[in-house]
Amino acid sequence: MTLPEIALTEPVGAPSRPLVVLGHSLGTGPLIWERVVPVLAAHYRVTLLSLPGHDAAPVPTEPFTIEELADAVAAAVRELTPGPALYAGVSIGGALGLALALRHPDLFAGSAVIASAASLGTAEHWIARAAFVREQSTSALVTASAQAWFAPDSIANQPEITGRILRVLQSVSDEGYARCAEALAGYDLRDRLGEIRIPILAMGGAFDGVAPEERQDETVAGVANGRKVMIADAGHQPPAEQPDAVSAALLEFFAEVAA
Repeated sequence: MTLPEIALTEPVGAPSRPLVVLGHSLGTGPLIWERVVPVLAAHYRVTLLSLPGHDAAPVPTEPFTIEELADAVAAAVRELTPGPALYAGVSIGGALGLALALRHPDLFAGSAVIASAASLGTAEHWIARAAFVREQSTSALVTASAQAWFAPDSIANQPEITGRILRVLQSVSDEGYARCAEALAGYDLRDRLGEIRIPILAMGGAFDGVAPEERQDETVAGVANGRKVMIADAGHQPPAEQPDAVSAALLEFFAEVAA
């Protein structure tokens, strides 16, 4: 089996502290963590993950599953640390966080699953989305994504960062986006949440219609050791919209599970 290719940045921050891996959402990139990294790096070593076909990661040519993606990330993380590491990811990055917790509990001390859930949409939705992007390009998603990704006031109050995120969407490889969407089509861990034993933080945006609060409750109820934090004035991209609140929640969670 050939694992999908991902990319991890050179870690920054406190060299003697545990490694924190930050995963992004579909169609964005490490940019969403820009204002969180300096806060976390004061306490941890921080590396940023790029999904296949996003940012620095090669464009995939073969299909892959979320489970295979988790194995690829785990293999790359093991090259940076023997563990235990810490993880936080948004949307598909959060799905990846649950898969890592399930498949590689020896490597991670805790996982923050942000604006995500044990399943995300239907297989039909993601297969149709992949086909649409291959035909129309990621640029055709910008208007709908602007509405789905952000809280009502985020674009008006934070035009610089939200605008940059939407420009990143336009630059993401169409094939990379499509392959990741197809991976989400086969993603459903709802029946396996009870197998996850490492601590899980389910973090949601108060205005997120993609993974609303009831999905965070589902995750917390399903895992052995889960807790929930809701971020006010955030939609589907909490680290970009409310970096201070997200940083504080992650520091509290990581301090508990890394102790």
